[in-house]
Amino acid sequence: MSEARMIATRDSYGQELVALANEGCDDLVVFDADLAASTKTATFRAAYPYRHFNCGIAEANMIGVAAGMSTMGFVPFVSSFAMFAAARPYEQIRNSIGYPHLNVKIAASHAGLSVGEDGATHQCCEDIALMRSIPGMVVLCPADDVETRAAVRAAYAHPGPVYLRLSRLATVAFYTPESCHFAIGKGDQLIPGNDIAVIATGMMVGEAIKAASLLKRQNINARVINMASIKPLDEDLILRCATECGRIITVEEHSVIGGLGSAVCDLLSTRLPTPVRMIGVRDVYGHSGPAAEVLRDYGLCAENIVATAQEMMRTYPIPAPVTK
Repeated sequence: MSEARMIATRDSYGQELVALANEGCDDLVVFDADLAASTKTATFRAAYPYRHFNCGIAEANMIGVAAGMSTMGFVPFVSSFAMFAAARPYEQIRNSIGYPHLNVKIAASHAGLSVGEDGATHQCCEDIALMRSIPGMVVLCPADDVETRAAVRAAYAHPGPVYLRLSRLATVAFYTPESCHFAIGKGDQLIPGNDIAVIATGMMVGEAIKAASLLKRQNINARVINMASIKPLDEDLILRCATECGRIITVEEHSVIGGLGSAVCDLLSTRLPTPVRMIGVRDVYGHSGPAAEVLRDYGLCAENIVATAQEMMRTYPIPAPVTK
């Protein structure tokens, strides 16, 4: 892992768009809804002003314009806050991008509770569920700077609609370019362990890594999985975790309804029934406050992962089978 440095994945997104354009991706265009400074597409606008389009506070129209541009051979990246990129124009995404399976990429920053002081109206904890429900939509939620850059490139190369979930807060960059092997449809085992598997996505991967370190001191060996590709899901990796660990915790900065946890349980309930605990937002709205405090208030922290793992070890004390 690299030396600890902090960077928000929205920053990585803006920088990687410029890198792609600099490398000759002349069909790449960027749309924004009057939030370029916040979504970091202002970085692209400064370098390529004639390929950046501000559609104003009219997200549904922006989706339609991007859809039209894609039919002319361009690869549009549409950018806004998750609440305005996924929830507000859902019908247009479904009918104008999803139904004709157009080559449009939706980059949603400020997702989840970590918008903090902006409160419940801006804390979009339903976007993964919405995007998962659209046939053919790829849903990605990278965890750090390096993985986000790789995810942007993968989204650009993928011939179809992609939803890319980004964070507002700076997070620890734990990948190096050499250690990151991101691919659509694949997860990544970060820490080995056979007592319990913690499958996390986005900002919560860092908390899962901290939790594994704390659990290690209690002689609980937690396997940590970074599941950046939520749709398509890495079914083989999840089934292997179920077989070898026998207990699974999912962790996401999203509602437990329709998100990563639901996707994991959908798979296991039909293929390999396994005890699962889902850590996420539990059918409630968020509240305003400093982001770190809000996340703790809803149990999205290493300490709650540890407590949940301890509870599962007590509830399911039989050693999990280990496949050699």
